[in-house]
Amino acid sequence: MSRKKILIIEDHVDLANILSLHLSDLDYSVKHADDGLKGMKFLENESFDLVILDLMLPGMDGLEICRRIRNQNNYTPVLMLTSKSSEIDRVLGLEIGADDYVSKPFSVREVMARIKALFRRVEAFSASSDKSIENKNNVVFGNLKVDIDTHKVSVEGRAVDLTAREFELLHHFVKRPGRVYSRAQLLDMVWGYGHEGYEHTVNSHINRLRAKIEHDPTHPEYILTIWGVGYKFNDVLSV
Repeated sequence: MSRKKILIIEDHVDLANILSLHLSDLDYSVKHADDGLKGMKFLENESFDLVILDLMLPGMDGLEICRRIRNQNNYTPVLMLTSKSSEIDRVLGLEIGADDYVSKPFSVREVMARIKALFRRVEAFSASSDKSIENKNNVVFGNLKVDIDTHKVSVEGRAVDLTAREFELLHHFVKRPGRVYSRAQLLDMVWGYGHEGYEHTVNSHINRLRAKIEHDPTHPEYILTIWGVGYKFNDVLSV
């Protein structure tokens, strides 16, 4: 198995060096860019298994880098580094498609745990994709089309822009049509280790996902509510 490649885009050199040292001890291959433009150069020329991305960067800020990463065909997990005072930027980053965040100052142990958890989620996500829906890379339910490999979704031929969380939620549903998931199960599977939200987080993401893919979100066709239990994907729709 090849070593996982991690790109750190962080202008605080001492912090980047500490992260690089600990990641190398875990046998990850690490590259570092100390400004946003250099980071984008790396991303344009090679692929990485994870990007550790500071929000406040010279040259190009982290939000723009995250936006460009999500416009690429290959899906790359993004772990944001934020300051405790940058809640608005943190929320924007998650909306754009960052997979997780750690607030500065942080313990290196916490960052390593978040990284391991992200890789476990990605590997579980890929494994379930291989086993699900007869190994199809493109699945179609009525007017909804989901491309598993590129994380692209369309409704009636119109591209739908989903955040990382929204796509992962949708993927969990379409890979097991008819299976009912409780809010606690979805919170555990999609948000994973260390998420500080509550089950209402799932509700709000389901509502936003419905607003993007349903013809009438008040009468959903795809993601159905099972009262008192949770949610399921409509198994009556043909694949």
